[in-house]
Amino acid sequence: MTLVFAILSLILALAGAAQAIFARRALRRLAATPPPEGPALPASLLKPLHGAEPGLGGNLAAGLAQRHAAPFEALFGAADPADAALPIARAAMAESATPARIVSGGAILGANRKVSQLVHLAAEARHPLLVISDADMRCPPEWLTAVTAPLAQPGVGLVTCLYRGEAGDARLWSRLAALGIDWHFLPNAALGEALGQAKGCYGATMALSRATLDRIGGFEPLLPLLADDHALGAAVRRAGLQVVVSPVIPVHVMQEKSLVALWRHELRWARTVRMLNPAGFAGLAFTHPLAWAILALALAPGPWTLAGLAVALAARLALAQGVDRALGVSGGWRRWAWLPARDLLSAAIWLAALVPGGVTWGAQRYRLGRDGRMVETTRAS
Repeated sequence: MTLVFAILSLILALAGAAQAIFARRALRRLAATPPPEGPALPASLLKPLHGAEPGLGGNLAAGLAQRHAAPFEALFGAADPADAALPIARAAMAESATPARIVSGGAILGANRKVSQLVHLAAEARHPLLVISDADMRCPPEWLTAVTAPLAQPGVGLVTCLYRGEAGDARLWSRLAALGIDWHFLPNAALGEALGQAKGCYGATMALSRATLDRIGGFEPLLPLLADDHALGAAVRRAGLQVVVSPVIPVHVMQEKSLVALWRHELRWARTVRMLNPAGFAGLAFTHPLAWAILALALAPGPWTLAGLAVALAARLALAQGVDRALGVSGGWRRWAWLPARDLLSAAIWLAALVPGGVTWGAQRYRLGRDGRMVETTRAS
């Protein structure tokens, strides 16, 4: 029986190695695709804020500095008028000529506090297109045009985009979080989109018209849901409209204060994927070839399992190198040396997500219903 499990593990490792090569190719093609340069359309940029996150000033300044040929505005929202993010937002606004306003103090309308802010921000927006961007996203100058131009095409209801990671501080945990985005989420999502299987809607960037938002009932139906981005994309598709992934790749600035914080954050993502897409979550088994190869070697030490480990490691290293080159990320071997640790951490989180349980978001602990509704239970310690 041990030999059977070793063979199965080795098969998964080799299949995962092949998957890594295909994911590398898909990401390189995405990164090489030029973003659309127009038409430029009037848009309102909605930025929900919460706390003085690392790099927040630069993120907000990048949003205000978009090279966009049509009129646009930025709206920064916070539930608490004393939120530490607001002085940073005011400083960014003072340095920019882009029209921008702060919307604060609105009532908390549901469990998903980001969506609660979006309801208030959308009510204040002046332009027909609404572009949602998380506070921890730093967007390149062409991003706003790239994510709004496809909305001029008939049948396109929402535009989203993938993103890469960058550590917001010098902590090891922040660097590992960024590597997880770059070497796991980004290439795997790019492959899923290339194969037409992902059908994603990535909450870090979501652009749609007010008319489309009204057609699907506004943001309010998303208030009790954890995966508001998935639900928004699904609602747009149910309305008979397309969700388009733009090739522009903004930066997700990551901060994790400890291994526990990193674990909780990524476990929330993983459990959300398992709940919403069980088959897709099961397919993520193929994205952990290094862990499967190590298991095969432990179960049946020998030349064939050792060779399988070498193949798995070589494939994952090829993916990491290909991603970094496609994104123009420096670091070389000092960065790639973290690949085994990052891969094994990702595999451990995937295994932990197989066990049903609640999730932690910020300072709150939630129990999840089958429909994705969040029920607050306790504050996280």
